[in-house]
Amino acid sequence: MKKIGFLILVLFVAVALNGCATPYPMGMIYTEVKAPVAAGDGGMSYSKTGVAKATSVLGLVATGDCSIKAAAANGNIRTIKYVDYDAKNVLGIYGEYTTTVYGD
Repeated sequence: MKKIGFLILVLFVAVALNGCATPYPMGMIYTEVKAPVAAGDGGMSYSKTGVAKATSVLGLVATGDCSIKAAAANGNIRTIKYVDYDAKNVLGIYGEYTTTVYGD
């Protein structure tokens, strides 16, 4: 009986901690979110797109450069119009984070 009570307590704590405020919506089991980061001056028209990615494995190892600077360089963008952010995460086992820069 004590093991079942302990398991329920662990699950309750995991769910309670997952409900903490985050800047972007995060799911405990699966997350696939697209969110804005920033917008520059001018309209929403653009001629170039640049993408930069980073990945995380088991929440222990993370590699890559998903900075705005890297995405702009990958798209040969000199004037940034706006920036979007994508996050995908499955059970905290594998995560992929993408920054997309739109500009000229």
